[in-house]
Amino acid sequence: MATDGSESLGISVHQTPQHRDLLRDVVCHGKFEILNSLVPQRDSTYQQGLYFSDAKRRIDFILAYHIKKHGSRKHGGRHGNNTISSVKGGQQLPGKNTDPEIAAHDLTADYHEDDKRLRREEFEGRLMETGLELEKDEDTKTPGIGYVKIHAPWHVLCREAEFMKLKMPTKKVYEVNQSSNFVEKINAFISKVTEPLHPNVDGAKVSNVKHLSYPFSREKQHLFDLTDRESFFDSKTRSTIVYEILKRITCTKAKYSMGITSLLANGVYTAAYPLHDGDCEGDDTEQNDRKVLWEEWASYSVFYKYQPINLVRKYFGEKIGLYFAWLGVYTQMLIPASVVGIIVFLYGCATVDDDIPSMEMCDERNNITMCPLCDKTCSYWKLSTACATARASHLFDNPATVFFSIFMALWAAMFMEHWKRRQMRLNYKWDLTGFEEEEEAVKAHPRAEYEAKVMQKSMRKEHKVKKKQPEVVEERTNKWKQTVQTAMAGVKLTEKEKLTWRDRLPAYTTNIVMILFMIGLTFAIVFGVILYRISTAAALAMSPNPTTRSNVRVTVTATAVIINLVVILILDEVYGSIARWLTVIEVPKTDKSFEERLIFKAFILKFVNAFTPIIYVAFFKGRFVGRPGKYVYAFKSFRMEECAPGGCLMELCIQLSIIMLGKQLIQNNLFEIGIPKLKKLIRYIKSKRQSAQEEEEREKKLQRYETDYDLEPFVGLTPEYMEMMIQFGFVTLFVASFPLAPLFALLNNIIEIRLDAKKFVGELRRPVAVRAKDIGIWYNILRGVGKLAVIINAFVISFTSDFIPRLVYLYMYSPDGSMHGFINQTLSYFNVSDFQAGTEPLDSLQLGFRVDVCRYKDYREPPWTPDEYEITKQFWSVLAARLAFVIVFQNLVMFMSDFVDWMIPDIPKDISEQIHKEKVLMVDLFMKEEQGKLQMLETLLAKTKEGKGTENCNNHSPYSRPRSHKGSTTSLHSQNDDA
Repeated sequence: MATDGSESLGISVHQTPQHRDLLRDVVCHGKFEILNSLVPQRDSTYQQGLYFSDAKRRIDFILAYHIKKHGSRKHGGRHGNNTISSVKGGQQLPGKNTDPEIAAHDLTADYHEDDKRLRREEFEGRLMETGLELEKDEDTKTPGIGYVKIHAPWHVLCREAEFMKLKMPTKKVYEVNQSSNFVEKINAFISKVTEPLHPNVDGAKVSNVKHLSYPFSREKQHLFDLTDRESFFDSKTRSTIVYEILKRITCTKAKYSMGITSLLANGVYTAAYPLHDGDCEGDDTEQNDRKVLWEEWASYSVFYKYQPINLVRKYFGEKIGLYFAWLGVYTQMLIPASVVGIIVFLYGCATVDDDIPSMEMCDERNNITMCPLCDKTCSYWKLSTACATARASHLFDNPATVFFSIFMALWAAMFMEHWKRRQMRLNYKWDLTGFEEEEEAVKAHPRAEYEAKVMQKSMRKEHKVKKKQPEVVEERTNKWKQTVQTAMAGVKLTEKEKLTWRDRLPAYTTNIVMILFMIGLTFAIVFGVILYRISTAAALAMSPNPTTRSNVRVTVTATAVIINLVVILILDEVYGSIARWLTVIEVPKTDKSFEERLIFKAFILKFVNAFTPIIYVAFFKGRFVGRPGKYVYAFKSFRMEECAPGGCLMELCIQLSIIMLGKQLIQNNLFEIGIPKLKKLIRYIKSKRQSAQEEEEREKKLQRYETDYDLEPFVGLTPEYMEMMIQFGFVTLFVASFPLAPLFALLNNIIEIRLDAKKFVGELRRPVAVRAKDIGIWYNILRGVGKLAVIINAFVISFTSDFIPRLVYLYMYSPDGSMHGFINQTLSYFNVSDFQAGTEPLDSLQLGFRVDVCRYKDYREPPWTPDEYEITKQFWSVLAARLAFVIVFQNLVMFMSDFVDWMIPDIPKDISEQIHKEKVLMVDLFMKEEQGKLQMLETLLAKTKEGKGTENCNNHSPYSRPRSHKGSTTSLHSQNDDA
């Protein structure tokens, strides 16, 4: 049997020398002391699971792990003040667990479980060495799950806050500079008008005073208000400090160094999370920040109110606070864009009856006969049958859309500048203005996976060196020593070794190949949908039902868009998983590098997936059709599809609107609402299947850490940002074809904010707060999408819409300076006798008369000219005008955007003044402190001189013994010298 204390800990281990030595080290380092005292009575506060069993020490972090209970044996304990004890006594009672079968079962326990338990013991021992206090609870209502509760005492919080350079408010309070009287009156008026829009939380109103903040220092604790130490570090800060310690501590007794992330990945712990402040629902629930957020932020009834961003930051940290602040700014900026978009749409509705080209197209008196849309099965058709499509196209294809495209480009620039200024205000308010040094320190911290990979590389090198050296027979007594030395040597090697491009070359190659393959797969699927459209159009044209034949284009377009939407939703999930896998095999060094690489890959794949079908309709459909008698075929049998007589803009609008609305309704909202509800339903069904006793036990009030364990883990903000980036692309990239896109985005975001708030407050475990001063790589993505939007909208207006052809006709070819005759000018003639053999329509008399000449949309010479079917000069004139428009539009809008960027400063003037004022006040504070120290020193020296003078006056005899004066340094030294 083990004699090193493992039995008293209630741990069953294999009795190998390595296990005994490891456990002995853990016990010695942890200074475990077995307490047999009874557990204090749990009060109502402890019942909520927010405190240790003494109801005094607050739980700052939780580690959860799987446990195996053998027979009636109960494991459990609590660590506090570097002690461990059992929740139910913990020690085995005499006569208990002496059954040979049970003992044999303990001895033959799974080796991996023992290994995990030993690693936990070592890790927890090292945590206690840092000063953290731990308490175990394995007697829980969650079957098979044990919990380690962690509390950071005051001295640990102070030490780590100083190490992390956390800015904390000092006693010094100063008044924030007010603007001029006129601006101040305007702000006061706006504040009074918008008062009903502010959430009912503390600190929602703007305060005129602010505490001066300074990085916490134990030597300067007198600067801070420490009257209430319990609330000086809030729960968010305490959990952040504990998590920093968890990341720093490693297990070195395993094959390689393991931090908390590796321990979680290997199943040593199943979860690590801070606790929520309490329940968020129920009338009898105590008031806490979580409940306030649930009522004033995560409720659909307050959709019209501003977000309590300061409380969000206080509860979840700066990174999540910045996300919701950015989402709020983006949603607010969508309001003017939506209003202008509605005006543009209404302008199209108001002028549709005055649009001459669409009136000519709808006029049956023109009697324009069009060529068949497909070979054999399709027949000739009248242009007037496309009247509805032409009128609908005018709603989006009118001169106002050009203005709207310019407006949206400037809107994007204004939005970026507004966000930078808002971000700077938050940085000042949240004391993040001097965060660069800390950010660099965080970026330099290597990930556990990177350290493991470096360790493997080091061990391989060491193994090769050992093979080259002659083997030396060592004594058996030195084998354990040799193992420890080897492990320590490996740890030192990881500090020197690093992964080079040669180590990552296979991963880089895999990344390039897989990304190209995924993009190729997207193109292949889009091409497959194109073939579906062509074949379906040909099949529907053969239908005997005239209604079906007349609605072929609408049916094909709608069904193809729905297929595209379903494929996009499926591939989005696939591409997200593939992007994460590709990033994992790269083994980035830091968490920041991992996140940026993951975001880049996922955005590229999802962007291509979402916009490839739209780009096809906008720029490729109808461009490579050919002409009657000489069409272009895919696979020698599928004729490439053409645009409608009114152009492809209407179809682009349908494609964009269905994909955008479908993604928002299904992927963003339905999935986010439905999946959590489904998981709750599954858990409810499972609980119903339990026995009556288990159900009764389960219905008892769970501890806070047990309730939070049942919540979904937080996986990061990447999915939230990603859906907003794709939406931003829909709003800006093809806005010339769909002016109502900002309106639908606005309506979605109003719901999205409250939906995300509900998810974060009520359905996710509380995330570890992360400090951040900006939104990171997402800002660069926004800028890139904004610049790309200018180019794409220029090409949409120029090549997809009929705006440029109409201008060219109006100013160069119109006989009377009007748009009369535009439709006839854009249609070319074709002699039906020139059809290729086997492509002419089977039913050539469908219109009731014989057709000799049909029309098709193109700029080509008629068949009765010497240059029959050749491109006309008007085609080149239109092409030149289109290219000129792209160049002028792009450069003009880019210049205007850059001008807006230059005109609006990134840092508001009042904020820069306040930052400067804070620096001056901080210097004055330290100068006064130094002056006070100097005055104290001068006073002390003056008292010393005064005492010395008095002493000289009292000394009548040079041989008399000097007297001791209290507070006199000289007299003390004299006494010491005499002694």
